[in-house]
This record gives sequence, C-alpha cells and structure tokens, in this order.
Amino acid sequence: MSGGEVAGILVAVFWAILVSFLAVALARLAQTLRATTKLVADVTDQAVPLLADASAAVRSAQTQIDRVDAIASDVQEVTSNASALSTTVASTFGGPLVKVAAFGYGVRRAIGSRREDAPAKSERRTVIVGRTVSSARREKRNNRGKKD
Repeated sequence: MSGGEVAGILVAVFWAILVSFLAVALARLAQTLRATTKLVADVTDQAVPLLADASAAVRSAQTQIDRVDAIASDVQEVTSNASALSTTVASTFGGPLVKVAAFGYGVRRAIGSRREDAPAKSERRTVIVGRTVSSARREKRNNRGKKD
C-alpha cells in the first residue's frame, strides 16, 4: 500500500466518523424539534380556552363597571337633590322656626319676670366656659352675696 492509499483510507474513515456524528446530531435535533412542536401544540390547545375565558371575564367586568358607573351617577344626582331639598327646607322653615323660638323665649322670660316678684326658690346660674364676667355684673354679684 502506498502512502496515497493509506491517506485515502484515513480520510474515508474520518469522513465516515464525521458523517455518523452529524447523523446522530441531526437525529437528536429532529427529536427535539418534534418534542417542541408537540409542546407548542399542547400550549395552543390550552391557551385558546384560557383566552376565551379571559375575554369573557373582561366583558363581564366591563358590564359591571358600566353598572357601577350608572349607580354612582344616580347617587350623585340623589345627593344633589338632597342638598337642594335641605337648602329649601332650611330657607322655608328656618326663618319661621327662629321666630317661634324667639317668641317662646320672650314668653318664658316675661312669665319669669312676673314670678320674680314672688319669693324665688333658688337662683339659677349659667356658666359659660371661656367668658369673663363684666365688672358691673361682678360688683352686683358681690353686693348680692353681702346682703344674704
């Protein structure tokens, strides 16, 4: 055997080994591609119903938001109506009620001044926190205490 024939055989052996490695790599790549294709198909089969459910949930949420918006606008309208009613009632009945209360106070005071002629049971005092008594009232009070 000559050197060229030996070199040719060595090249053929290396070429066969290289082709067999490439064949194994291609077989594994094909197997990986098949598994990936199956996985993508399974994900697609599961994702489509999930997307449909999510779409239905979003539609339902939008319906509920529209309802809440309608309720909020109704509440706002009721609030403004109640405010207007309160203002109307206050302006309609407020003045007369103040007048009636003032009249009642005047009548009580007038009746009370008539009873002052009669011997008083006990003097009623009103304490107002944070107010000072004028000097004239203070002297009057001190003089009343000395008479007793």
